[in-house]
Amino acid sequence: MYVIGNTALYLGILISIYSLFANILGIRKKNNRWLESARGGVLSLVLLSSAASFLLLYILGTSQFQYKYVAAYTSENLPMVYKLTAFWAGNAGSLLLWLLLLCLYAGFLVFSKEKKNPMMPYASSILLLNILFFFLVILMSANPFEMSETIPSDGKGLNPMLQHPGMILHPVTLYLGYVGLAVPFAFAIAALMLKRVDAEWIKLTRRWTLVAWLFLTLGNIIGGWWAYLELGWGGYWAWDPVENASFLPWLTVSAFLHSVMIQERKGMLKTWNISLVILSYVLTLFGTFLVRSGILTSVHAFGNGNLGTYFLIFMAFMALLSIYVVMTRYQLIRKETNPIESYFSKESSFLLNNLILVAGAFAVFWGSMYPLISEVITGTKVNVGPPYFNKVMAPIMLGLIVLMAICPLIAWQKATVEKFLKNLIWPLTAGIVTAIVLIAVGVKGIFPIIGLASAVFMFATHIKEFVSGIKARMKATKENAAKASLRLLLKNQRRYGGYIVHIGIAVIAIGVISSTAYPKDVLQTVETGESFKIGQYELTFKGLTEHTENGNGIVAATLDVNHKGERVGEIKPEKIFYETWPEPSSEVAIKTNLTEDLYVVLSSWEDRDKVTLQAKVNPFVSWIWTGGMIMVIGTGISLIGGRTSRAYKLKPGTLKAGV
Repeated sequence: MYVIGNTALYLGILISIYSLFANILGIRKKNNRWLESARGGVLSLVLLSSAASFLLLYILGTSQFQYKYVAAYTSENLPMVYKLTAFWAGNAGSLLLWLLLLCLYAGFLVFSKEKKNPMMPYASSILLLNILFFFLVILMSANPFEMSETIPSDGKGLNPMLQHPGMILHPVTLYLGYVGLAVPFAFAIAALMLKRVDAEWIKLTRRWTLVAWLFLTLGNIIGGWWAYLELGWGGYWAWDPVENASFLPWLTVSAFLHSVMIQERKGMLKTWNISLVILSYVLTLFGTFLVRSGILTSVHAFGNGNLGTYFLIFMAFMALLSIYVVMTRYQLIRKETNPIESYFSKESSFLLNNLILVAGAFAVFWGSMYPLISEVITGTKVNVGPPYFNKVMAPIMLGLIVLMAICPLIAWQKATVEKFLKNLIWPLTAGIVTAIVLIAVGVKGIFPIIGLASAVFMFATHIKEFVSGIKARMKATKENAAKASLRLLLKNQRRYGGYIVHIGIAVIAIGVISSTAYPKDVLQTVETGESFKIGQYELTFKGLTEHTENGNGIVAATLDVNHKGERVGEIKPEKIFYETWPEPSSEVAIKTNLTEDLYVVLSSWEDRDKVTLQAKVNPFVSWIWTGGMIMVIGTGISLIGGRTSRAYKLKPGTLKAGV
């Protein structure tokens, strides 16, 4: 196994180098045989990375503790599903997963319908450069097939916080998003090298970018859900630096996806698009650097080592390469960019959208890095916590929500105030009525009320757009409402899929604002038979029980739950004691309905008849997960729509241009 695994990694380095040079020779000599050979090399890399990955899964699943990685992250009594997900629990395995996904993306790309596009050899070379780096760094610093001098009788086991379904989904979806951004980046650089700054590279990579953004969205939502269920502190986002590292490219790719529509339609914002796609790619490397450098303390970080140095060097190299290519083509980009004709137009609103999203990304980046910067400059580490991020990001996100509410109502090229105000009446009224109702029922806090009213305003705008489109189609085709709705969606997937994504964001905004502004929290010590209240709930402690499951000791508190005077069931918050881990973990008890979550943690106990419980009521948290699913549905619909450019006529000297 050791020989096979390491042979696959060494061969990966050799074939990566060969394929990279085959591409370069094919480009310079305009020789298709070399280009075909490079494509074959990419296929070989897919097979080698897959073989190494399956081998790692095998040794994890069969508990071969002679391998350091297996001993560090698994144990005999660990359930099989978590033995296998230990694949990405540590540095070595997670980097192999990254490499596998990168090879798969490259393989799908070079054998796709676009394989004869003249940009493909350039894009393939960029991806091969990334693949080569990951093969090298795995062998030099994070080899999952490294063996121990002595074989332990059992492994250390998996961190209890990682023994959760979120461990199966969150890292994989996030990595699919991270790695997927290498594809649009590769095509952007390829287009610049070929001096083709039109919208073709955008059309070629639209679906790749959407897929990457979809997985980033899923990764962030699942990560929040996992933290909410597993960490026991009652929240879903703590502005942890590594959480922020996954949020940063999500913000910049969101800006890019909006900005490219303007280039496709109007030939504008070309500099923005190139800059955003490069920034998004560099931020994925930056996030990986943060996790593996050991420069910050985080529940997500993998620890110290020289991996951070390698990633910093590679990130700097790719950033400098990108800047060089952009600067050498900058005059061409400016020359072929059309100006915005009116400040009151959809084009201007999209530019403002870019500015807001990039401002948000900068605010998050600065807050994440300031402690490190302050320590380097002053020698004192100044902590930046959630209060900074909440204070800075709240107005930025509010501005974004309001812009998303207004933008669909503004016409292309040059909007008229009269028509805009006419379209604005109903959605704005819905927002104002929401604010009035909230104040009337006794909701406190002017800023949360403004935020909730703005989210409803945004929601109403998009509902209005759907209703207007359905009515127009019904009038033109005489179809019934159901048929008109379906046909409207099927014929305008990009537009209305995007609207569904925006509706999902509005739903998430309501959940985030409500749960942040209006939670209830009680820490209570009770004896058997005693009750305490939180909000409209009454909890009665019935007793403490102990039992064993999968070799782990479990202590559970049984609580009767009454809501508004009626019994609604029983919950059991738990503490789980693992044989291979020194600290117990909390198993949170949650009772969910449409408007709030009852969230209970067993904090401590003196004996079977006396416990301390932390109870929370978190309003509208379930709306966050619901909104995330709505976003996924909308993105899926958008992926169906749109056409990919297939114009591949080669001009004389095309392959040689830019070399």
